[in-house]
Amino acid sequence: MPGTTGTGAVTRSTLRQQIAEALRDEVLAGRLQPGQEFTVKEIAEQYGVSATPVREALVDLSAQGLLEADQHRGFRVHEYTAADFRGIVEARSLVTDGMFQAVEKGRKGTQEPAEPRTAAVLAGVRRRGEEAQRAAAAGDLTVLIGYDLRFWRELAMLFGNPYLADFLHRLRVQSWVCAVQRLRLLPDLRGVLWSGHTELVDALSRGDIDGARSVVDAYNTHSLALIERLGHRATG
Repeated sequence: MPGTTGTGAVTRSTLRQQIAEALRDEVLAGRLQPGQEFTVKEIAEQYGVSATPVREALVDLSAQGLLEADQHRGFRVHEYTAADFRGIVEARSLVTDGMFQAVEKGRKGTQEPAEPRTAAVLAGVRRRGEEAQRAAAAGDLTVLIGYDLRFWRELAMLFGNPYLADFLHRLRVQSWVCAVQRLRLLPDLRGVLWSGHTELVDALSRGDIDGARSVVDAYNTHSLALIERLGHRATG
């Protein structure tokens, strides 16, 4: 029956997304290491599901740049270089600056407080930023990544269009995958991780776009210097 077919398609699509998210989290947590190889059959057995949604999930992650497909050997976790990280940061900076330009255009260059609806959403984003900052101070990378991704996605959805928000989210996932491959080499991450989330929200709440750009510029400078330093340590 048509209804049964539709339900099956939705279930498979949901399973595909769940597997993709689970594997992405495995990469971000460092449990799947750069260069580590696996097959569709191995992942299907691990999660106790059929091969079809697993294959689709792995293809999705390959399209996102997190995995590499090998026709004969299955899939492997993509290993990012410091040069990759610089390119990702440059790309996400262009998207973020486009978001700031949209804010400036909407406010006609004046530093007016955000309208009530925007202010309410910003308050929720700020709470996400507070949690991210606490995780950064504690050196809890896994918790930080979760809140950081939510923080930027909600911020981008508020000030940008959904297509750019999705693109920025993909870039931020890629930058975190690249970063964790190096950050997890450090025994203690307290005081190492960027934690300017609330400073950025406060600048946007005031309509201070130049201030927001300065926060992001400082963040990018910090991130690039850290990854460069850890890259030298890993190869030294």
